[in-house]
Formats: sequence, C-alpha cells, structure tokens
Amino acid sequence: MASEDEINLLVIVVDVNPLWWGQQAQREAEFTLSKCLDAVMVMGNSHMAMTRTNKLAVIASHCQDSHFLYPMKNWGSSDGATDDASCSGDGKYELLSVTNNVIAEEMRNIMLKTEIKGNSTATLLAGSLAKALCYIHRVSKELAVGQEMKSRILVVKASEDCALQYMNFMNVIFAAQKQNILIDACVLDSDSGLLQQACDITGGLYLKIPQKVALAQYLLWVFLPDTEQRSQLVLPPPAHVDYRAACFCHQNLIEIGYVCSVCLSIFCKFSPICSTCQTAFKIQLPQMVKPKKKKLKQSI
Repeated sequence: MASEDEINLLVIVVDVNPLWWGQQAQREAEFTLSKCLDAVMVMGNSHMAMTRTNKLAVIASHCQDSHFLYPMKNWGSSDGATDDASCSGDGKYELLSVTNNVIAEEMRNIMLKTEIKGNSTATLLAGSLAKALCYIHRVSKELAVGQEMKSRILVVKASEDCALQYMNFMNVIFAAQKQNILIDACVLDSDSGLLQQACDITGGLYLKIPQKVALAQYLLWVFLPDTEQRSQLVLPPPAHVDYRAACFCHQNLIEIGYVCSVCLSIFCKFSPICSTCQTAFKIQLPQMVKPKKKKLKQSI
C-alpha cells in the first residue's frame, strides 16, 4: 500500500495538431478539440481530488512545438498553485478551478499563435514525451528526504504516427522503462504502432476508444486507476503490438531488413556504406573456384 506522503505524478500529453482537429470538426461536429480538453480536465481534476499529494502536469503536443498547459512556467511552486488555492469560503476546491482556467487560457494562446509553415504537419510526440520525462526528473529532485514518488504518462493521441520520429521515440521509451515510468496511450483515431510498443515495454495500457464522444468515460474507467488498482479491475484486453521498425532510408515499416553493426541503424535495402555513421562494410565475396584441368587420355 502506498503511504500518505507518497506523491503520485500524472503527466498528460494531449495531441493538439490543428490540421487533424480541423478535419475532425468537419467529420464529427459533436467531438472537437474543446470537448477533448474538457475530458482531459475531468481526468486531471479527478486525479488531484483523489489524494492531496497527487500532482498533475498537462503538455500540449503541437506540430511545431510542445507547450506546458499546466503548471505555468512563471509559478515557482512545483505544485503549480499556492496554498491559498486550496482554501475557499464556499467549500469549493479552488485548485481545480485554477487548473481548468490555466489550461483553457494557455490552449487559447497556443491556437491564436499557430501558423502552419512548411510541409511538416506531424505531431511532435517524441519531443513532448521527452519533455514529460524531464519534468518528472525535475520534480523527483525536489522531493524531501525519504519522500517517494510514483509517476506515469498518459498520451491522448489523435493524428497518425510519423516514422521520422522512430529513433527519438524509442530512446524516450527505453528512458522511461529505465526510470520505471509507465506510459499509457488513449488513441482517438488510427492505431499507433509506436505507442503500442511504448505501452508494452513500460507496462502501461493501450486503448483505441471505439467512441470519441465517450472519451471522459474511458479516461476515468481505464486510465485514472494506478497500477495497484488496475489489477483489481476488469479492463479491456491488451492490444496486439506491432513491433515492426522503420527503416532509416525511406522511413517505411519493415519486417525484415539490414542492421548496421556499429550504430544499429535499420535499412530496407543493402548498402555498402551506412548512411548514418558512414561505416564501410567489408563484404566477403564468394571464392572463385578454379576449373580443374582435364587430363588427356593416353592412347595405347
């Protein structure tokens, strides 16, 4: 059982790709980015309301950058709010109201400053996960002597995977595994092979929700309980994990390929020189077999 002073930190990474959400608003008007953020705030409020030592952070994963929606950068407290926020004369827990207002305001500022430039429209999910790991590490350094902390990351994924981020994504996954940080994934649209691997390696849960409008219900049912509570619940069966790797030459998912013995880069076609580390491979050619000379038969 967890002690009362143990900190449980939840970092929620939300995919806010404006192109995907713009197309989604045309397909399904009842489920927009604002509805998704409402469900995420319900999840965050429930997490902080369960125990007073629970902490929350929300990161918006954009196609150009990653932004902290909560806590704000100018707040010195690691909790993201002052002690006065928990005191209110009307009995309302003001920390939840402050959190919702900050997330909504920061999200509004991000969308107002968004300008799509260039051809890169993929969500920078690997960078957002790396930022989440850095924040978890910083909070762990600020703990008091003898205080413990459990941390996990929840990814709310909307857009499709980007094979260009494969190497960075795998580095983040193994870094989280080494620090015993769970990565959960709630996928809204097409399945994500990268997140399937992340959840399987770190011990998290992967779920592609069948109904987007019921996002809040799935977040509270599947992802709100921590690891100890999940063993006592009936959760959706684990998804099939696609462990195909993306080649470094064409960024395509392959089942069989060539691996550099120096930098472990993966290629779908053989090349005598590794394009990543410029290593020249020594190829052992088959030996030429000299034809045997035919002996002349002596005539009697």
